[in-house]
Amino acid sequence: MADISAGDTALRQVGAAPLLPTDPGRIGPYVPLGLLGSGGMGRVYLARRADDGPGLAAVKVIRPEYADGPDFRRRFEREAAVHGRVRTPRAPHLLGTGFDDALLWMATEYLPGLSLLDAVRECGLTEPADVWRLVAELGEALSALTAAGVVHRDLKPSNVILSPRGAHVIDFGISRAADSSAITTTGNRVGTPAYMAPEYLREGRCDAASDVFSFGCAIVFAATGHAPFGDGTGVDVMHRVAFEAPNAEVMAELAESDPGLAALLTACLAKDPAARPSPRQLIDAATAAGHGRAADWRGPLAARLRERQQGCAVLEGLPVEETDRFRTTAHPPVLTPIASVANGDTVPGTNRKRRKPFLAGVAGIAVGAVAVGAFLLTRPGDTSAAAAPAGTTSVSASATPASAPPSVSASPSGKKKEKAEKKEKDDKGKGTEQQDPAGTPSATSTPNTGSAGGSSGGDSTPTATATVTKTTAPPATPAWISGCTYYSGTAQTDYGDTGQRVVQVQCMLTKRGYSVGSSGVDGEFGRDTETAVKQFQTAKGLEVDGQVGPNTWAALRSST
Repeated sequence: MADISAGDTALRQVGAAPLLPTDPGRIGPYVPLGLLGSGGMGRVYLARRADDGPGLAAVKVIRPEYADGPDFRRRFEREAAVHGRVRTPRAPHLLGTGFDDALLWMATEYLPGLSLLDAVRECGLTEPADVWRLVAELGEALSALTAAGVVHRDLKPSNVILSPRGAHVIDFGISRAADSSAITTTGNRVGTPAYMAPEYLREGRCDAASDVFSFGCAIVFAATGHAPFGDGTGVDVMHRVAFEAPNAEVMAELAESDPGLAALLTACLAKDPAARPSPRQLIDAATAAGHGRAADWRGPLAARLRERQQGCAVLEGLPVEETDRFRTTAHPPVLTPIASVANGDTVPGTNRKRRKPFLAGVAGIAVGAVAVGAFLLTRPGDTSAAAAPAGTTSVSASATPASAPPSVSASPSGKKKEKAEKKEKDDKGKGTEQQDPAGTPSATSTPNTGSAGGSSGGDSTPTATATVTKTTAPPATPAWISGCTYYSGTAQTDYGDTGQRVVQVQCMLTKRGYSVGSSGVDGEFGRDTETAVKQFQTAKGLEVDGQVGPNTWAALRSST
């Protein structure tokens, strides 16, 4: 029992949540130990080899409804192939892939560290010497990508891991070989707006210089706690990245503390890709500045990484046959309202595991939001929002929702935010730090998360009640109206869609008492969400087609 107690403590130290009864007992040659994160596409488990082999692995398992699709399987295989081309200590090693017992999985080396996003939020701004270390080591990572002919396309703070061995680049889900066709269809943009390169937003063109631009944005965040073009997922952020200069106050703060670093990062953020330094020049700049190699990270980050290492050592030392006792017998928690936290806020360690899953879970919305405004970015000065064209998986929403998704630290221009807030009928002036669409942590695909909220039904659909209990003194504004302010339009939304429209649908359904699946409000319109929509339509006497059109939108937004 003492070993198991130590194992439970170790799981918490490495940022993993206990397994649930519905989690697999075996994934290929790996035995899951805990849950690192989950999202609309699947789950990521901390695991070790079933034969008691050394080391820990991060094993990504795709949800069955996606794994069964041949197109998705091909994209997943492409991700693994791209990852396998990258050979560098600045990225986790690919350990293997497989399709066993209906589980499509990919295993990579587990890095006992924190993402750059979490490190800044939980440990404070990166120490000046450590910022230069990031420049050198991420420069090495980009050099390796360039040598392998790979473009990452989504380099951002949550995709940079700081471990005792240094800085590493992770998540090659939307990376591609430079000589291959893009994963997405023509006209769409994949990535995170605040960290995407201007040429990619304007023209769909992305190469090694684009990754250098994203690198510059990430280093500015590490040093200042702010993205250089502001945070958010709206078209206004994309317009600033595509056509405007970096935030003057942020860059002035950087120049005051380290003029050499500011000059280098300003070059990285040049609109012209040809004016940016190469990855090799980034390494040389760090060396010339007298920085580069360092024995250890500094400050509070060093203590957190030691804790991660200690947890890993305990988990590796336990016999595999004993680890199944980590699995909880409880069902996933019932949805309950809690406050969420925007990126960049300081989160006490005791609350981090409950709040953070939603932060990165809704980060998928940032990917979808790009397609909404991609065509707008070819017209300087036009920052208005538009509905996504039918048939795409992009977001259809206003550029700056009244309550920005909690996955991003919102710092939009004040005037645009005020206009967006006035357009929302039931917005009560809540800031992005207060709004959680599901009222509970949702899914995440970043390494340092707690368990996902939702029901334990997996892909089965729990029985939901559509009865609304009337009282003699009903609240003036029901929770599904006051608590869900992510999209105010009526664009057709149905199976396969992703983004802000879907978050709005899922938010209102969950607050009305319906289950949208074990992943909760994740911005992915899957079968569970479709079933919940059909249940709602049946209860309201609407046409039951599982699609959210104008009539279903109106019924969802009604006060009864």
